[in-house]
Amino acid sequence: MYPQIEINYLAILGAILANIVIGFLWYGPVFGKLWMKEMGFNPDMKPGTRAMIQSMILMIIGAFFTAYVISHSSAVWRPSVWSAGEDSPAWSYGFYAALFTWVGFYIPVLFNSVSWEQRTWKLFSINAAYHFINLQIVAFIVSYWR
Repeated sequence: MYPQIEINYLAILGAILANIVIGFLWYGPVFGKLWMKEMGFNPDMKPGTRAMIQSMILMIIGAFFTAYVISHSSAVWRPSVWSAGEDSPAWSYGFYAALFTWVGFYIPVLFNSVSWEQRTWKLFSINAAYHFINLQIVAFIVSYWR
């Protein structure tokens, strides 16, 4: 028996847009100055148009992958996908898919940035919190908007 996972691409698009807004706010007005300081960037530095376009394209591709995988991860735990019974509330699938993705994949990479790249724990905290919140919102969107 294989799971019958249906992907809602409008939910994926909504999650990508949410990712863009969250990233803009988090690394802009909320923690932008502190993040730049911790990264060692000059606060007066302005990236060129080409660099910004390239960064945005890569960020959108990454946001698509994240939303697509979280959509699968949250769906695969639903009994109804396996024709095996009633589902629990949607929040539970999204919350745990995002939590385990964060703990298992994001946090270890961020630990490596502290240990091997000599990044600060302050930077670790800014990035870890961003990824947790972002994953939770993406998971919420794809779990509820099926």
